[in-house]
Amino acid sequence: MRKLLYLTFSMALIAALTTYAMWAADRPAGHYLSDLRIDLAIDQGTPADRGNLLGIQPELFPTDYQSADRLHRKLAAYLQKAQEQGLLNDKTIVVLPEHVGTWLMVSGEKDELYQAPTIKEAMNWLAVSNPVKFVRALISAKGDNRLDDAHLRMKAKGMAKDYQALFGGLAKEFHVTLVAGSIVLPEPSIIDGTLKIGQGALYNSSVVFGRDGVPIGQPQRQMHPIFADRDVIEANGEQAVSVVDTPAGRLGILIGSDSWYPENYRKLDDQGAQLVAVPAFVSGRGTWDKPWRGYKGLSTPKSVSLKAGELSEGQAWHRLTLTAQPPSSQAVAGMSVFLRGQFWDQGSAGQSFLSSNGQHFAGGDVRGARLLNLWL
Repeated sequence: MRKLLYLTFSMALIAALTTYAMWAADRPAGHYLSDLRIDLAIDQGTPADRGNLLGIQPELFPTDYQSADRLHRKLAAYLQKAQEQGLLNDKTIVVLPEHVGTWLMVSGEKDELYQAPTIKEAMNWLAVSNPVKFVRALISAKGDNRLDDAHLRMKAKGMAKDYQALFGGLAKEFHVTLVAGSIVLPEPSIIDGTLKIGQGALYNSSVVFGRDGVPIGQPQRQMHPIFADRDVIEANGEQAVSVVDTPAGRLGILIGSDSWYPENYRKLDDQGAQLVAVPAFVSGRGTWDKPWRGYKGLSTPKSVSLKAGELSEGQAWHRLTLTAQPPSSQAVAGMSVFLRGQFWDQGSAGQSFLSSNGQHFAGGDVRGARLLNLWL
């Protein structure tokens, strides 16, 4: 009798594990419908032969990341619209927002993940659907929040590959220099023209792709992650702010809150930066008009007198982002581009703007994807 029970239990366990393995491996392609429209919100300056900064503020949702091909289709549609309006040339620098590459972590997943009501539930589906990858990532996770670290780390190798293929491919397809927003990866680096990952801490990083689709320089790692991210994302304390050469001039990148630190602009000035790109993201619907929350646990620079709550979030971004504001920054132009959309129960609120000759230009909070163009 005992042998019979053991045999029955073993067969049931094998059947359950087999069924789970088949379920986890199945990745059905759900119905996909996305708005590919984009409006030109700002067109500042006069066309010349010096090129232009072109910001793309996309409106993205989890289903846009169901595959890299779907995300390519949407971003390519935006670039095609810009091309039809005469905004692309050999000296164009396209700027995409912060974390536009990070959400590649949910690419190729099951329909249940995209249909989840909350981001917490979506991450549970991500772990359950990839048990081996998740357990391996959890074992090697760093920092205080090992669960979130594992979610970001578990598919990092594939994310890096998709990120380079997608954004390098867009740069080559449209023959532009492309600041590919940012992506969170473990110790990213460019080796022999390929984006590779390491085994260490997670960094929020941005890669610039040339017109040939090849990365220019090394990934720029974020130096000052906001307080809410610091238990997962490592602050870059070693790698300096870097500047890369583009057909439109020398370009520096400051990711998100890195643009709030006057010292970073001085470092860019020392390297002859003429242009500054700021990929950015502000979470929470309506946050842009709410009181600014300060440096969120980070030390306030001595030269900054602005205090938390003194201005709205949006006003603080305009005050602190010093691109093209002599003598704070010697760059001739700058652009801050925010990620917009809805990722489960996490909304977004940033409003992209550009800077030239000490002035900021913004088009207001209008729903939908937007183009911002600045002729140099």
